[in-house]
Amino acid sequence: MATWIIEWLKTTPSTANPAECVVQAGWRVNGSQESGGKTYNATAYGSVGFTYTEGEPFTPFNQLTQEQVLGWVWANGVDKSEVEANIQRQLDEQINPKIIQPPLPWA
Repeated sequence: MATWIIEWLKTTPSTANPAECVVQAGWRVNGSQESGGKTYNATAYGSVGFTYTEGEPFTPFNQLTQEQVLGWVWANGVDKSEVEANIQRQLDEQINPKIIQPPLPWA
């Protein structure tokens, strides 16, 4: 299961027009999976920029929701399905590694 989180936002100053307009967001996706009595974890992160066009709907900064900003992230070049598939690949490789490091036979 993948959990999406907005970790930070960058905005225009409060004196700008529009004030505190979000111009960049930092996102993180965390995934975990149980297998063989162990919990495996994987993560991916990045940032994406936004451009506001005058006349578009505008939500004041203090009224934004994480879900709204995540919608912007996915609408501006972050492929939700691909990121989640990458998280699953990371988990699969931890659970069933293709390369392992066994103890030395003479130890």
